[in-house]
Amino acid sequence: MPVLEILNLYKCYQSGKSEFLALKDVNMSVEPAELLAIVGTSGSGKSSLMNILGCLDPVRRGRYWFSGSYVDECDENELANIRNRKIGFIFQSFNLLPKMTMLENVALPLVYSNYSKDERLELASDVLKSVGLGDRLHHLPGDISGGRRQRVAIARALVNRPAVILADEPTGNLDSQTEKEILELFREMRAKYETTIMIVTHDESVALTADRIITLFDGCIYSDLSFKTIEKS
Repeated sequence: MPVLEILNLYKCYQSGKSEFLALKDVNMSVEPAELLAIVGTSGSGKSSLMNILGCLDPVRRGRYWFSGSYVDECDENELANIRNRKIGFIFQSFNLLPKMTMLENVALPLVYSNYSKDERLELASDVLKSVGLGDRLHHLPGDISGGRRQRVAIARALVNRPAVILADEPTGNLDSQTEKEILELFREMRAKYETTIMIVTHDESVALTADRIITLFDGCIYSDLSFKTIEKS
């Protein structure tokens, strides 16, 4: 069974008396533990699709089934619950709180779950160790490199054991060697936690590290290519 499925999805923006279709009859199905890239040029619909997949924008036309729920039928409270418990977000700019330690940043999504403070910190510590930062728990984001900050962001996205992680240009601020390390970490974490990871990117070299590439063009799915049978080094 897929972890998510979108059927006949449209996204329309109103500008004065004019309408702009950002997404046009998009259909896609994503399996558990897939590593998938969504690519396209500026204006292709990547951001619109990511916002809908992340339950940040409502579904006005079409259907969106995600991890047991029809998102297009959910109210605001239900959408907030899905975002908190079932989706992890990773951003190009890391979005870490500068006055919180790495441990506190990673534990933050658990505040809205039924965990005590000690339990939250223990879970955050465990996932930070899994991304290779067990010796940096009490450092502030400003005290570590960009690559390590992105590892913290990955740990924060994983701490709730989400069904899906959405990564928006996750290597855009990193040098080539750190980019390679982060992309390899995605593969390791996908295998370890059996989480679907969807990378939204304009960078073809980043997309080619995924098992599947969906290309958007003018709001439509232009191509959907799977590379699961290809052994990657």
